[in-house]
Amino acid sequence: MTTSLPSKILKISNLKSHLNPISLPEYAAAIANLILASNNRDTLKSTLHSQNEWNPNLVHQVFKHLWNHGPKALEFFDALDVHPSYSHTAMAFDYAIDIASRMQDYKRAWKLLRRMRSRKLGPSPKTFAILMERYVSAGKTDKAVKVFLSMHNNGCQQDLSSFNSMLDVFCKSKKADMAYRLFKILRGRFRADVISYNIIASGFCLKKQTAKALDVLREMAEKGLKPTLTTYNIMLKGFLSAGQINEAWQFFLQMKKRKVEIDVVSYTTLVHGFGVVGEVQRARKVFAEMNEAGVAPSIVTYNAMVQVLCKKDCVQNAVVIFGEMLRKGYIPNATTYNVLIRGLCHARKFDAAEEFMDKMQVNCKPTFQTFNIMIRYYCDEGEIDKAMEVFKKMSCETCLPNLDTYNVLIGAMFARRKPDDLVIAGKLLVEMVGRGFLPRRFTVNRVLNGLMVTCKQKFAQEILRELSESGRLPYHIRL
Repeated sequence: MTTSLPSKILKISNLKSHLNPISLPEYAAAIANLILASNNRDTLKSTLHSQNEWNPNLVHQVFKHLWNHGPKALEFFDALDVHPSYSHTAMAFDYAIDIASRMQDYKRAWKLLRRMRSRKLGPSPKTFAILMERYVSAGKTDKAVKVFLSMHNNGCQQDLSSFNSMLDVFCKSKKADMAYRLFKILRGRFRADVISYNIIASGFCLKKQTAKALDVLREMAEKGLKPTLTTYNIMLKGFLSAGQINEAWQFFLQMKKRKVEIDVVSYTTLVHGFGVVGEVQRARKVFAEMNEAGVAPSIVTYNAMVQVLCKKDCVQNAVVIFGEMLRKGYIPNATTYNVLIRGLCHARKFDAAEEFMDKMQVNCKPTFQTFNIMIRYYCDEGEIDKAMEVFKKMSCETCLPNLDTYNVLIGAMFARRKPDDLVIAGKLLVEMVGRGFLPRRFTVNRVLNGLMVTCKQKFAQEILRELSESGRLPYHIRL
C-alpha cells in the first residue's frame, strides 16, 4: 500500500527530531521529493501546514532543490505563504519572483512584488535586478529599462548601487552598447563611480571590444577617477578573451611597472587565458611564478589549470594536478569536478568520469551541470540508453534537469531514427513544459513533425493540446 504524503512528511520530521537526526540539506531534499511526488494541492498545503519547524534556511534549501521545477516551487511558496505560524522572508519572495519571471509569467511576478511591498518586506534593489535580468534574457530590453525607471513608484528609490546593477544586467547579457547609452544619459544623476566604469568596460570586454573598453577607462581617468585592481584585471581578462595575447602580456608587465599589487585573480586570469589559446607551457610558467611571488593559488586557480590541461594538453596531466591539489589541502568544489569530468568524457574515458562523479559525494554533490556533461557526451557518442540512465539518476538525486538537459536529450532522440525514440522525445517535451520551461519553436515543430511522419498523429495532437492548455505554446506551431 502506498504511504500517504502526510505520513511521509511526518516520518521524515520524526527522523530529523529524534535519535537519528538528518542534516538540513537531507531534510530539505526529502521534503522537495515529497512535493514533487504530490499531485493534490490541497493535500500538500494541509501537510505543509501541519509542520511547525519551518524556518527561512530550510525554506530556501527546499527552493534550491525545486529550482528547475518552476510550478512546484511556486506551489510550495503559495502553500507556505498562508501558513498559520511561518511567514516568508524577502529572500523567499525574491526566489518566487525570479522563478515566475523565468517562466515569463510576469503578471504573477508583479503580483508577488506588490504583495511583498504590502508586507513591508521590500522590494529591494535586488528584486528589481532580478526582474530586469529576466526581461533582458527574454529579449524585452525596453521592459527592463522601464523596471529601473519605475523603481521609485514601487517602493524602492533608485541610487548609485541600483544604477550599477542595471548596467551590470545589460553588460552581462552582452548588451554593452545599450548599457553605455544609458550610462551616458544617467551618469550625472547618479554620480557614476569607478564601479560604474568597470562594469561598462567589462561589458565591452565580454564582446571582445577591448578598444571600446580602453576608451571608457580613459574617460574615467579624465573624470578624475583612479583605476582599481579590479579595473586592471578586467582589461587583462578582456585582452586574453579576445585572443590578444601579446597585448595582455604587455598590459601585465605595465601593471608590474606601475607597482600595481598583482593578486591571485590576475595570475588566475593569465593561467586560464594562456591555456585557452594553447599556450600550455606559458600557463604552467605563470602558475609557478605566482608561487614564487608569494601569491598562493586559490581553488579557482587550480580549476583553471585543470581546465587548461584537459582542453589543450592531456587529461592525465589534469588528474595529476588534481591529486597535487588534494595533497596540499585544497578542497575541490563542483567546478573542479565538472571540468575534470568534461575532460575525461572528451577523452572518451567514461568509466573514469563516472568514478569522479561518485567521488563528488565526499566534498560536494553533483550539480545539474555535472549530469548535463555526462548526458551530452553520451548522446554525442550515440549512447542514448546510457544518457537516459544518467537522466533517471539525476531526477532520483533531487538534482532536477534544466532546459539544456531536455534540449540535448530531445535532439539526441532523432539520431537513431527510431519511432520509439520520437515518442520519448514527445514525453520529454511534455515533461519540460510541465516543469515551467518554455520550449523553442524549432523543438516543438521538430517533435510534432517527427511524430506525424512516424504515424503517431494521435500522440502529436495530445501534446499540442497539453501545450496549448499550459499556456506555454510558442507561436506558429504547425502540424
